[in-house]
Amino acid sequence: MLQHLNTTSVKPQRVVILGASGFIAKNLAERLTKKGINFISISSREVNLLDSGSAEQLKQILKSGDSLVITSALTPDKGKDVATLMKNLTMAQHIASAIEATDLHQMIYISSDAVYPNSASPIRETSPREAADLYSLMHIAREQIFQTVAGSKKTPLCIFCPSAIYGTGDTHNSYGPNRFLRSAIQDKKITLFGNGEEMRDHIHIDDVVSLLVLCLGHRSHGTLNAVTGQALSFHDVATKIAESLGSGIAIECNPRSSLVTHRHFDATERIKAYPEFVPRSIDKS
Repeated sequence: MLQHLNTTSVKPQRVVILGASGFIAKNLAERLTKKGINFISISSREVNLLDSGSAEQLKQILKSGDSLVITSALTPDKGKDVATLMKNLTMAQHIASAIEATDLHQMIYISSDAVYPNSASPIRETSPREAADLYSLMHIAREQIFQTVAGSKKTPLCIFCPSAIYGTGDTHNSYGPNRFLRSAIQDKKITLFGNGEEMRDHIHIDDVVSLLVLCLGHRSHGTLNAVTGQALSFHDVATKIAESLGSGIAIECNPRSSLVTHRHFDATERIKAYPEFVPRSIDKS
């Protein structure tokens, strides 16, 4: 359950973002700038978290009272093997070492909905974690690492689990709205696995950032699933994109190589935590 240490939103003293070049980090930095919130955004060029000396570098950067947002991770497009898993855990180890030496105001770890198993029942913040692959195992392990170090420092920690994120500027080109839009514009077609039956929750990057800002302002801690609570099939998403671009966009269905899996989220806890937040519909994006 998510809890707030600030009943009303308060500007954080300073926000430190790890992973400056990432999709979430870039958009969060833009929003913090607009809101006049003091922040620094650190890229791998400045601090390479795979280097053994990165912990010491972070110790010099982090200050007492900072709010740390951890977005740094090697995503599946960078590798799905054991070597990538170990690199991600090494990064977490170095971050944890720096945190142990600093009295942070708050920590937010950007995890993933991949930590949850596919289920016929709606997924909630209290749903058990289950590793389906090395990527989900990585996030589960990193959650545990940061929970341990935050607990030892008595630092409020929010485990932030977004569903599938879409929006302008995403570079991952993962299966879903972003890839469909690019393909529709470039190739005049959208290709689906099977008939695109799978149901998924898709959240716009602006909404992800809005939730992060709320979390920072309220100094929230616990687990938050950043979701809309509404699932659409990939076929419905493809149809909406094709219709938005006018005529001439073909939707093609390829034979599937895996079982159909659906993923639904119960957004009750998110609504309780931030009743003022209303996610946008994919129709208006």
